[in-house]
Formats: sequence, C-alpha cells, structure tokens
Amino acid sequence: MASNIGMMDGAYFVGRNEILTWINNCLQLNLSRIEEAASGAVQCQMMDLTHPGVVPMHKVNFDAKSEYDYIQNYKVLQDVFNKLKIEKHIEVNKLVKARPLDNLEFLQWLKRYCDSVNGGIMNENYNPIERRCKGGKERVRGSVKASKSLQSNNSHHHSATVDSGGMHKTLRPKPGRGSTGSIGGHNSSVDIQALSNEITDLKLSVDLLEKERDFYFAKLRDIEILCQIQELEELPVAVAIKKILYAADAKEPALEEAQEYLAEALNASEEEGEEA
Repeated sequence: MASNIGMMDGAYFVGRNEILTWINNCLQLNLSRIEEAASGAVQCQMMDLTHPGVVPMHKVNFDAKSEYDYIQNYKVLQDVFNKLKIEKHIEVNKLVKARPLDNLEFLQWLKRYCDSVNGGIMNENYNPIERRCKGGKERVRGSVKASKSLQSNNSHHHSATVDSGGMHKTLRPKPGRGSTGSIGGHNSSVDIQALSNEITDLKLSVDLLEKERDFYFAKLRDIEILCQIQELEELPVAVAIKKILYAADAKEPALEEAQEYLAEALNASEEEGEEA
C-alpha cells in the first residue's frame, strides 16, 4: 500500500504543477501554490473523495487562518488515517509552517495513495463544492479585500470639495504620474509574483535533486564499506566494484575495465580448478 512507499519512489518525483492540477480538477479549486494547501483542509477532502463518508466534513475548517486551526484539520486527518489503518505519520509541525517542499512531499504521497485506491479515476458522482459546504466556511480568497477596495474607491471618486466660489467639484484622479504609476505598479506586482513562483519552483527542484543525490551517495558508501570488509575485499567482484567506485575520470571506461578484470579473474579461477 502507498502508505509505506519509500522516499525514492516515483511518487516523489511528481511535479508541483501536476499536483496542483490534480487538486484543482478533483476538488474544483483554483490553487496556484503548494503552500495554499498547508491548512490540511484539502487533504481532508481528498480523503473524503477517496473514501466517501469516512471524513467528518463538518469538522473540517476551510477558512482556517492560524496554525491552531490548521492543527485541528490535521487532527481530523490523522483520525481518518487511524480509522482506515493507514500507517502514515503526519508531520504536522512542518506542514503548518507552509513550507513548499514539506507540503509538496505530503501531497505527492497523498496522490499516490489516492491513485492506489481508486486507480486514478475520479468519482463523477462526487460534488466537491457541496461537500465543502458541510465543513467550515469555504474560503473565498480576496473577496473581503475586493469589497473593501471597491468601497474605498467609490467614496474616493464620488467625494466632492468646495472651491473658493462655493462650487462643488468632483474629484478625479490626476492624469500623468498617478495613473502611470498605478499601471506600472500593477505590472511590477505581476512580474514579482511570477519571479517568486519561478524561484519557488527552482528551490523545489534543487531540494529534490539534493535529496536524490544524498540517497545515492549513501548507497554507494554502503557498497564501499561492504567491499572493504577484510574477508571480501580481495574477492574479484569486490575489486571490480572498487574499480568503478574509485574511477577518477567520469569519461574513463571504468565499467569495461571492471568487466575485463572480472572475466580474467573468473577464467583464471576456472583454469586453476581444472588443473586441480
């Protein structure tokens, strides 16, 4: 079962965009960043989609804002795992910090688990919006800010001032620096957001590559230690392996040299056996 998949399993090489597309398609959401799922509500609903009726959706807070609220959602998720006997430890302390890599790894595992249960096929009878209504308030990002912004703009544009002759003048935004600055500021914000997303993607890629490098380095080190055991180090296989491990130049045909040495050693051993 996917609850026991290793860190070098293919599940952990699924990209950020694929994970976000999977979440948005399954739950009819519009997440643009992995860390937006840090509250645990998305994970709870994914389990609700995979195991209908198991998740108490009325306990899931989709409007969670604080780490305390996040933790409550993860408690619900852990209870579901326990009920389903899923042996997966949820590192809540890391996930609630909304660090992209930690949340990406957990969502990669979750996707692998859900796919192992339903074969990657979406349940067409599942209504994600209706199910969210059974939980906490559905999060509508930016709606409050937009409302306040509209009120502020309306009051700003329709306010009037009395000039020296007692006439009322409607205030209008001055052309020139003000409007140009606004447009330029908007473009700058878009550019900054795009660069920020790109940096996040690069950091995720670097972290995954470093993890893969460390994994394989540890494997090679284990092999080296094994080949250095006194009883084994003179065996032809151990010598051949060390020729590959200690090859100084990547372009050097270390494998061919090791194979030739091993073939010669085996032939010599066979000849000695025949003579005996």
